[in-house]
Amino acid sequence: MNETAYKKISAWFLCHKIPLRILMFCGEILPLIVAAGYFILLGVEFFSYGIFDKRFLKALLIPAFVFLFVSALRSLLNFKRPYEIYNIKPIVKKETCGKSFPSRHTASVFIITMAFLSTNSWIGIICLIFGVLIGLSRIFYGVHFIRDVVSAVILSITVGIIFFV
Repeated sequence: MNETAYKKISAWFLCHKIPLRILMFCGEILPLIVAAGYFILLGVEFFSYGIFDKRFLKALLIPAFVFLFVSALRSLLNFKRPYEIYNIKPIVKKETCGKSFPSRHTASVFIITMAFLSTNSWIGIICLIFGVLIGLSRIFYGVHFIRDVVSAVILSITVGIIFFV
């Protein structure tokens, strides 16, 4: 997206309160729901199988690896965010400079989705929907480019297929 597109999207959300509330819910509350679900998954795996079982270790270590890898990659590449490049104000308060690529929120929710898909497909499908909404919210907020979100999805799904399937 270019500067004009970001400005139009931002203006539209700021002029329409209900869609803005939905956007804020998708960007602020859904990540918390996914995180809570992930910790419940870890608890279930731990109490069902124990700390040294491969199901628990995979559910714990694979998302941790993706989170750390994405964090390191973001710092190393240090791509600028849309609000740094364009003359736009993000919908949410955000002052981070750089570290845009890939989106850590999106990578995290999609690797957690892959963990759920390997254990409970219905919850995995719900997380997949949440992941799409979270990724879109990051773009609509003006804090990530489409490439940041799409690369995070591809990374997490690829790692998930390799290690969870």
